[in-house]
Amino acid sequence: MSIQKVKFNEYSKEALEQIIKGAFLTVKDGEKVNTMTIGWGNIGIVWNKPIFMVAVRYSRYTYNLLEGSKEFTVSIPINKELKKELAYCGKYSGRDVDKFKECNLTMIEGQKVSAPIIGECELHYECKVAYQQAMEPATLAKDIKEKFYTNNDYHVLYFGEIVDSYLKE
Repeated sequence: MSIQKVKFNEYSKEALEQIIKGAFLTVKDGEKVNTMTIGWGNIGIVWNKPIFMVAVRYSRYTYNLLEGSKEFTVSIPINKELKKELAYCGKYSGRDVDKFKECNLTMIEGQKVSAPIIGECELHYECKVAYQQAMEPATLAKDIKEKFYTNNDYHVLYFGEIVDSYLKE
């Protein structure tokens, strides 16, 4: 495995374009590991730190693991088509199935965090939670609330300090 370190924002255009189609958010807490598909996220600077912000609903298995570990990775397919795997990992819960086994995804140990990366992806961000904030429903725009939160299953926003970013070949 060859790793090429990159600046956190060097591939942000490619990362943000792919997130709309899906990326893998992976968390490890003790022996429990899960990955889920994210379609929302943001890369930027907060508190003079490189930050990857992800949104995880309370109902997700990943939420429980992330609350225990406070670390995560985001693995982004740049050149490979992983549409089927992303769809599966977005539809099924890690509480019920082993997504890695079902999708033939390879877990590779993270460089600086305990959460693994997804070996089939090229671009990786390793993050440690610097801040988290539960959404405040009363402050949410009405159109967003009506479109995304009819069941009141809100997100927690996790601001992960990017402690490593690289391409894996």
